[in-house]
Amino acid sequence: MLEDALRYPVNGDDRVATLVIGGLLLVFSFLILPAFVLQGYLLRVLRSAVAGEPSAPSFTDWGELLVDGLKLLVVTLVYGIAIAVPFAVGMLVAGAGSLAGSDAGVAAFGLVGLLVLLAATAAAVVVAYVLPAAVTNLALEGSIGAAFDLDAIRDAAFSPKYLVGVLLGVVLGGVVNTVASPLVFLLVGIPLLFYGQVVTYYCFGRGFAEATGTRAPRRLGGTL
Repeated sequence: MLEDALRYPVNGDDRVATLVIGGLLLVFSFLILPAFVLQGYLLRVLRSAVAGEPSAPSFTDWGELLVDGLKLLVVTLVYGIAIAVPFAVGMLVAGAGSLAGSDAGVAAFGLVGLLVLLAATAAAVVVAYVLPAAVTNLALEGSIGAAFDLDAIRDAAFSPKYLVGVLLGVVLGGVVNTVASPLVFLLVGIPLLFYGQVVTYYCFGRGFAEATGTRAPRRLGGTL
């Protein structure tokens, strides 16, 4: 998977154009719409990776990319809320200790708040781990509900092959970002940052495919 992942973004005939377009979308992500298109493209990368295609897809059907990016936004917001709420509860409980009338009350609220925060941290790690499986299933099915298909997510998440894919994606993405970041001001680093995102999502897609036995995209056109 390692060698395939590193070659995947540069195997296609239009690799230069793809890297340049991806880099430009990354630069102009602050304009919001380019960010959605970029996220939609990364979903397309997931489908391509699951299908076992040797090269990254081209930037075509921009309207579809935009819609897919919006779907991904909804999914990440929901999962983000699932992480944020327990942390907020823990902070509120810990803060409520200041209203207690005794040292014992302050200590009790503080302890409960700490336990809630520890549980929230553990939950955040779990959510971060299963999120690639969720968005890959979204990419395959095309519907937001697919990102919350617990059966599909569980089948992937409990597989060592999925674990390898996620870890490899995170590590490779981190290494590429570390190399690319100092080169951003030389412009070379911008397409390299995009390259790192594509490599990461390729690993996520391949890990999901190998874990679940999926060999081709199931999406024929999804709905919300």
